[in-house]
Amino acid sequence: MKAIKTFLLMATMTLILMFFGNLLGGRNGVGIALLFSVGMNFFSYWYSHKIILSMYRAQPVEEGSRVYEITQRVARRADLPMPKVYMINESQPNAFATGRNPENSAVAVTRGLVEILDENELAGVIGHELGHINNRDILIGTMAASLAGAITYLAHMARWSAIFGGRRSREGSPFALIATMILAPLAAMIVQMAISRTREYKADEYGARVSGHPLYLARALRKLSNYRREPNMKLNPATSHLFIVAPLKGKDISSLFSTHPRIEVRIKKLEEMAEGGY
Repeated sequence: MKAIKTFLLMATMTLILMFFGNLLGGRNGVGIALLFSVGMNFFSYWYSHKIILSMYRAQPVEEGSRVYEITQRVARRADLPMPKVYMINESQPNAFATGRNPENSAVAVTRGLVEILDENELAGVIGHELGHINNRDILIGTMAASLAGAITYLAHMARWSAIFGGRRSREGSPFALIATMILAPLAAMIVQMAISRTREYKADEYGARVSGHPLYLARALRKLSNYRREPNMKLNPATSHLFIVAPLKGKDISSLFSTHPRIEVRIKKLEEMAEGGY
């Protein structure tokens, strides 16, 4: 069901791109924007694991350590290749997975996460991250980012057209310019965030199964919920969707603009899985 929802959301974003692209510049406008965005995101997709691990100064975890052994056990249960395991020297508890496919993947955890979770809870978190790897969420996220980037690029084209387009721009439809500048990026962002939230639910389900019990991850999320308002680590907002919980502090924003579902809802779904015999 969640795979269908993701497909429908991606289709919606494609329709948004086609509608506003044709509104502004016809087929040429759509093609230029999409090619530009795909070109930018291709490099990010191919080298994402190196970029983000370097960004957070993640260090390889030695074989035989607690985190390594738990990851190895969960990966075997999930029938996935053993990912590379990294540690980030930050007190805020969090984790993320990266890599373009299961054969070129990595899981990174913060020092704070390892300190506050027991072995079963840590297995739940690792299972969640392996879910992102198994479900090809880096690829899906890159595709969504490419479409959203193309739509945003169209908005920039509309803005500069309004400023420097001269007579031709003034004779065009003012609705087309305003809609493209304001509504297009907003709609793309809402759909992109919805895709991210859908993938989080799917990874939760996967992690609940391969870790051994849904309540392992539920307990971990509850602990992370209590700690996630601690001072932020040095975070690039563009990477916040990768983490198991949104690492930004402050008041919760509208769910429409959130990369993650509410933790309370995620916990409830995991508890329902446990009650249903999962």
